[in-house]
Amino acid sequence: MLQGEVDRAKLPRFFRDVAALEAEAVSRFSYDPLLVPGLLQTEAYATTLLNAHFPPLDEDTVEHRVSARLARQTLLGRKNPPIVFVFVVEESVLHRGVGGSAVRNEQLEVLLERSRMRNVELQIMPTSHAAHSGLNGPMVLLETMDHRQCVYVEAQDVVSVRSELREVSEFSLRYGMLRTQALNTEESSLLIERVAREL
Repeated sequence: MLQGEVDRAKLPRFFRDVAALEAEAVSRFSYDPLLVPGLLQTEAYATTLLNAHFPPLDEDTVEHRVSARLARQTLLGRKNPPIVFVFVVEESVLHRGVGGSAVRNEQLEVLLERSRMRNVELQIMPTSHAAHSGLNGPMVLLETMDHRQCVYVEAQDVVSVRSELREVSEFSLRYGMLRTQALNTEESSLLIERVAREL
């Protein structure tokens, strides 16, 4: 428990409350249109992103944030209670050359590896699906151990958390539609494998 607080202190201030909610979650469903979600990022991918931050971050801050991001990934394997994860990721994310081909190839391998976990589902939204219900931007739906539900959205280092029943319900409906529009998990893995082979 104490280690979790230490790790959260390394996160950017705007994200700490969300990380605390994640630590209490029994389910986490996200839609990520631009980048590999932080919970699935490799160290090299995360480092590349944080080094591209503007205004520039100093080396210690980058190191602390990468360390905290990787520490959050222990949630994927938490057993008591386990967390159910669903990630819907835009196909364009697979093609974005963050860090060059070696970093991208490692990242694609990790996506495949994580998608084989029993509590993780990864669905890719194909670029060919030109218009869909997620085009308003990223979202994360969380349910905590005591069955509180909330949604958070993040853009440009600004986080908004909503827990009002009507708002959460609207996001849940939107997310449900997204899942029907995305490739299923098997099709998604095949697509990731194809993109990796093309590198």
